[in-house]
Amino acid sequence: MNDLTTIHDEYDFLEGDDRYRLLVDLGRGLEPMPDALKTDATLVRGCSAAVWVYPTLRDDGRLHFLADSNAHITKGIIALVLLTVQDRTAAEIMATDIEGALAPFALGAQLSSNRTQGIPNMIALIRETAARYV
Repeated sequence: MNDLTTIHDEYDFLEGDDRYRLLVDLGRGLEPMPDALKTDATLVRGCSAAVWVYPTLRDDGRLHFLADSNAHITKGIIALVLLTVQDRTAAEIMATDIEGALAPFALGAQLSSNRTQGIPNMIALIRETAARYV
């Protein structure tokens, strides 16, 4: 995946359906999550679509997240969220302003509330995970 600034520059240039396509393409770029990890324990609560997030701790102390959704645009939103935290230490994740990093995308203004209502829950789950490793 590209960095968040590059993706935002492209997103900002696009309109309507092209923005949806960009999000769908980002979602397609997510690392595959094995079906065996898509359980009730990894399900993010409060999302209108099914969203699963599975954290792993790498040998170097960095957190790596596998994530998936049954909705294409939601997968793209997950990809944006993960770009802010993927393969960082727990302390780095705790210090990251995830909401601030996503703010330029104005997802709430671009997408229906059904598509964005789970974002705070995804972010909370990522922060809770990081807090266990600080």
